[in-house]
Amino acid sequence: MTEDLSPAERYAASRIRAAEEATALHPFRAMYDFDLDPFQIEACEALEAGKGVLVAAPTGSGKTIVGEFAVHLALTQGGKCFYTTPIKALSNQKYQDLAKRYGADKVGLLTGDNSVNSDAPVVVMTTEVLRNMLYAGSQSLLGLAYVVMDEVHYLSDRFRGAVWEEVIIHLPESVTLVSLSATVSNAEEFGDWLDTVRGDTEVIVSEHRPVPLWQHVLAGRKMYDLFEESDDGRGGRREVNPDLLRMARMENQRTYNPRDRRRGKMVREADRERERRSRTRIWTPSRAEVIERLDSAGLLPAITFIFSRAGCEAAVQQCLYAGLRLNDEDARQQVRELVEERTASIPGEDLHVLGYYEWLEGLERGIAAHHAGMLPTFKEVVEELFVRGLVKAVFATETLALGINMPARSVVLEKLVKWNGEQHADITPGEYTQLTGRAGRRGIDVEGHAAVLWQRGMDPGALAGLAGTRTYPLRSSFRPSYNMAVNLVQQFGRHRSRELLETSFAQFQADKSVVGISKQVQKNEEGLEGYKQGMTCHLGDFEEYAAMRRDLKDRETELAKQGANQRRAAAADSLEKLKVGDVIHVPTGKFAGLALVLDPGVAAGRSNGHRGFEHHDGPRPLVLTAERQVKRLAQIDFPVPVEALERMRIPKSFNPRSPQSRRDLASQLRSKAGHIVPERKRKGRAAAADDREIARLRTELRAHPCHGCDEREDHARWAERYYRLRRDTRQLENRIEGRTNTIARTFDRIYALLTELDYLRGDEATEHGKRLARLYGELDLLASECLRDRVWEGLSPAELAACVSALVYEARQSDDAVAPKVPGGAAKTALGEMVRIWGRLDALEEDHKINQAEGVGQREPDLGFAWAVYMWASGKGLDEVLREAEMPAGDFVRWCKQVIDVLGQVAAAAPREGSTVGKNARKAVDAVLRGVVAYSSVG
Repeated sequence: MTEDLSPAERYAASRIRAAEEATALHPFRAMYDFDLDPFQIEACEALEAGKGVLVAAPTGSGKTIVGEFAVHLALTQGGKCFYTTPIKALSNQKYQDLAKRYGADKVGLLTGDNSVNSDAPVVVMTTEVLRNMLYAGSQSLLGLAYVVMDEVHYLSDRFRGAVWEEVIIHLPESVTLVSLSATVSNAEEFGDWLDTVRGDTEVIVSEHRPVPLWQHVLAGRKMYDLFEESDDGRGGRREVNPDLLRMARMENQRTYNPRDRRRGKMVREADRERERRSRTRIWTPSRAEVIERLDSAGLLPAITFIFSRAGCEAAVQQCLYAGLRLNDEDARQQVRELVEERTASIPGEDLHVLGYYEWLEGLERGIAAHHAGMLPTFKEVVEELFVRGLVKAVFATETLALGINMPARSVVLEKLVKWNGEQHADITPGEYTQLTGRAGRRGIDVEGHAAVLWQRGMDPGALAGLAGTRTYPLRSSFRPSYNMAVNLVQQFGRHRSRELLETSFAQFQADKSVVGISKQVQKNEEGLEGYKQGMTCHLGDFEEYAAMRRDLKDRETELAKQGANQRRAAAADSLEKLKVGDVIHVPTGKFAGLALVLDPGVAAGRSNGHRGFEHHDGPRPLVLTAERQVKRLAQIDFPVPVEALERMRIPKSFNPRSPQSRRDLASQLRSKAGHIVPERKRKGRAAAADDREIARLRTELRAHPCHGCDEREDHARWAERYYRLRRDTRQLENRIEGRTNTIARTFDRIYALLTELDYLRGDEATEHGKRLARLYGELDLLASECLRDRVWEGLSPAELAACVSALVYEARQSDDAVAPKVPGGAAKTALGEMVRIWGRLDALEEDHKINQAEGVGQREPDLGFAWAVYMWASGKGLDEVLREAEMPAGDFVRWCKQVIDVLGQVAAAAPREGSTVGKNARKAVDAVLRGVVAYSSVG
């Protein structure tokens, strides 16, 4: 319509076009066959203007376009760009994308496993690799112009999040930072911090999903919309589907309660018939039914999130047994060809061990599992087939939601509860958003679909709240570590290091939170004045009288605690007298009832457990219950002393892991002692009845003038409010004190400990400190102490790998009943010495008030992987090793990769002269990096 414009307007428009064409963004936009979204253009323009950017946008919205523009700018300006990702799988994927776009000669890859063209102008790497380069002062940092931090919200991760902050703080000022994050509710706060530490930073937040998401509930044979749009004259609101609310009410009404029985009679026949009819309409569909339902509605490909590895594998088998086939013959042939090509390097005997043929059958039918227990090669194949549309149904754990580019048309959530490592907890709105964000493929799907399976007791309103909430705050998990402290002091000295740590996002958030607490303290102080007036008594000093009442109450509470402690001590003494074969009665707890002592446990102190030495408050007997369970009990199960009711001989052939052995011995236990009723202990006279202090306080209380006041109890209520508010105010004041300079105080404690161990002297690192600076990981100080004390000298490569495994491995679940198997000889001695050194460091940390609960300090070394990696490094076959380790192949490969990583660090940190450790560490790397471990490119 330029003909309608005046000459002046046409001239102005041509000037604008010329200005746009002169920018670097113009040719970049031409590289894509779709136009950029407004938020992408805004971020790219800010980047070209020399500003740093923080882009917070939903999963699948295309925020990585901004990261790719930083790559484009670096190449056009003749500078370097580092593209960092949180996981190796994502690094591999991004490397492939960028190499395809810009050419393999211009793009490199650096992860813990791979180094490809590392001197290229564009290098994709994991965030840890960049952190290590910054501390080492790598020459690769010269000419670095841009750093892209993909998935920067990972800094909330309690185990690895600190690495992101270290990189952001330590990058040279000349580097422009591009931070890409999922939608977070405090993006402005994070942007303010970036502005403080990195300079001018533009915050671009986009809530818009390029592909609309529809929310559903799958119940019975129907798929219900979670929301229905209601146009009530107020712009249209999303209301919870009334059909779902009606179903929830019906289910609650028909829930059968045994208490509804009357004199042994069952619920009336009519009620039972009504329940049968309603049940035909509402049930939780099976996994195969869900896939068939989605297929018939044209909603495949789909990802079903199941928060269990075993559940994912079982789901595939259930679909196969149901006869599901989602691929035609042509697709089956394509799948087989690709799978055979990708797995050609895996030996035939290993394929059998890895369950290859069962896995292939599922793939050919278009069905697969995806979880961390799978071999990395298998996971990569599933991802590639899914993206190509040759796998249409994937059952995955939540790890798939973390960054891998694997979008689907639909996402299904089986349950809204998952195990978080400690307990079963409801998923958060942030987790729900992250999981359902996979639904809807940009440029392919018109809309995405997220479905939750109907479960008994489901509350549609709560689900709607979960789906409609966008609160996902970014919380710093930054804590100083020993390695970090040594590296900082070595580069900047103690004072400057302290200042740098004070600039962390963790301290930034703590300082901001103090403002609100200070206001609350001021309000409380005003309230205290009002309460003080309310408890004023005309007969005397009621504050003095109230203090006496509180002293009396505190004394009574103290005596009650003393009584509980005495009972606890008596119970502990009784536990120490137990012997193998004693039949006891467990008074309380989950395993209350008859039990047979298999192992009396140990006295208070330390014992050698599955993770090395463990602390115990008292004996922890291992028992067989009458219900055939073998459990190690704790003192909390014995609030009163316990006595042996009977004695039994335990057969030498008894195996606690054998169900048959447990069943036979439990049967003997019930026969021998099932008829014995334990004697009930009578309660003694309360200590408070004879206490002189309590008697004195009661006498003084009665003699006080305020005791005779008619309004005494009214005054007392005001006094109670006063003391409660004063206590709360003091707690708030302590919080303010605790949050001010918290990071620096933790650094000071770490500095003091490292100085005591001669790792630091003033502003310099000693030779021992320089060695620690090259060791990264949770147990960095323990590894350094082992090198210092020459614990690993003379070990063979396989024995050294076994010892190093204790530094990285952590069992998914503890197994108190069985100690881990470890190699014998020199390796066993060295592992024992490692545990002893850890005990010394643990005591030292306690002296310096370094608290593991706060994420600082050395956890116990875990010996659970030592035998498996020793066998593997000794050349044993995969079948034998996995059978002995009782571990999925994916977990085995992942732990081996981590052992290799630390072995590499040990090789670099070990003394050059007079030591065999460095040479044997390199040999150990070669011994472990073979077979499935070697041909798994992602770990």
